[in-house]
Amino acid sequence: MLVIGERINGMFKNVREAIVAGDRSVIQDLAKRQLASGATMLDVNVGPATDEKEKAMVWLVESIREVTKAPLSIDSPNAAVVRAGLKLAGPGSMINSSTGKADDLAKFLPLAQEMDASLIGLTIDESGVPSTTDGRVEIAMRILAAAMEHDIPPDRLYIDPIALPVNVAQDQPVRVFEALSQFAMLSDPAPHTVVGLSNASQRCQERELISRTYLVMTMAHGLDSAIMDVFDTELMNAMITAELLMNKAIYCDAYLDAYRKSQRPA
Repeated sequence: MLVIGERINGMFKNVREAIVAGDRSVIQDLAKRQLASGATMLDVNVGPATDEKEKAMVWLVESIREVTKAPLSIDSPNAAVVRAGLKLAGPGSMINSSTGKADDLAKFLPLAQEMDASLIGLTIDESGVPSTTDGRVEIAMRILAAAMEHDIPPDRLYIDPIALPVNVAQDQPVRVFEALSQFAMLSDPAPHTVVGLSNASQRCQERELISRTYLVMTMAHGLDSAIMDVFDTELMNAMITAELLMNKAIYCDAYLDAYRKSQRPA
C-alpha cells in the first residue's frame, strides 16, 4: 500500500502560518513525523496560504528536501506550480492531479512524461463527478488511453474514483467500490488506484471510524494507495491489518510493530 501523508497542505492552519512566516521547522517536523508514522510519500500543497503559489511551492519542497529524500506528490491544479515543485522534488515524484477533462490532460500528461513523474487521474470530466460506476469507469478509460498516447505506462498512473462525503452522498461509496474492482480490468498491468480518504468522512461526527472502515473496504476492492492522515494510529493499524488479511504481509504476533519498523525512514 502506498501511503501518502496529507498534512503538508496550506489548508491546515499550522502549515498556512508556517508558509506566511517562512518557518521551515514546522514543515520539516511534519515531514519527519509523517514518515515515522508510516507515510511512504508526502503530499505537498500550498493551498490557500498565499497567492504566490509557485514561490511557496518551491519553498515547501526546499524545506522538505533539507530533511528527507522521500518521494513527493506535488499537489496543485496549476501546471506552473507543479512544474516548479517537480524540478526540486526529483525522481519518484507524483503529480496530484489531473482530471479527465481534455484541457487538464493536455496540461499534465506532457508534464508527467517530461519529468518522468507518476500522475493521479481523477474521474471527473466536464460534467463533474459521475454518480454511477459506469461513468467513473468511462472516464478512467479515457485517462488511461490518453496516458498511453503520451508513453506513460499504467504503473505510473493512479486512478481516483472520487470519494464523496457520506453525509451528503450515502449512495456513492458502493459506486466507488464497484469502480475500483472494474479499474483492475482496464489494462494488463492495471493502473494503480488512489483515494483522498479524508473526503469520505468530511463533516461527519464519527469521522475517524468512517475513514477506517472506508479504507479497509476500498482495499478489499483493489485500492493500493491513499492520501490519508498517518497520525491516526487506529487508521494505520486498520490498513496494516487489512494488508495482513489480504495475504500481503506475513503474520507474526507483533505484526504492527514489524510493519512500522520495516517502513521506518533511514
